[in-house]
Amino acid sequence: MPSPPVTIVEGNLLDQDVEVIVNAWNRNIIPWWLLLPQGVSGAIKRRAGYAPFRELARHGPIRLGGAVLTSAGKLPFRGIIHVAGINLLWRASERSIRDSVRSAMQIVGEHQFRSVAFPLVGAGSGGFRPAEALAVMQDELNCAASDASVVIVIFKR
Repeated sequence: MPSPPVTIVEGNLLDQDVEVIVNAWNRNIIPWWLLLPQGVSGAIKRRAGYAPFRELARHGPIRLGGAVLTSAGKLPFRGIIHVAGINLLWRASERSIRDSVRSAMQIVGEHQFRSVAFPLVGAGSGGFRPAEALAVMQDELNCAASDASVVIVIFKR
């Protein structure tokens, strides 16, 4: 299978015309309701409602770089893939970003999603430089065995 076509856009992750979006999440150890809504997750909570996060909580801890699929709540997508891109100290690494992308694309393939939108995993509260996170993500997506179209969304304020 060829690598997925990757498009990079500036905008809002929640406004993309895709089947599924990726939420740059954490290891899912701290209860979601204790966390202050921020970044991508905060935007998802405000527009999707709490249902995807309640569903996510039932999955328990996620390994670093792992991913979990939930419903999309009130959002118009077929689902949300939550990736554990940051460690317990809220830091991202090249490995956690790479593994998060790989895990998300595995779910995309398993569920035969035709399109997916990613934020810059690890570049928000994970502290990774945006340009470096983008390079790692692109490199990993070039290795993905999928025919799904991929959008990487760089948040534009």
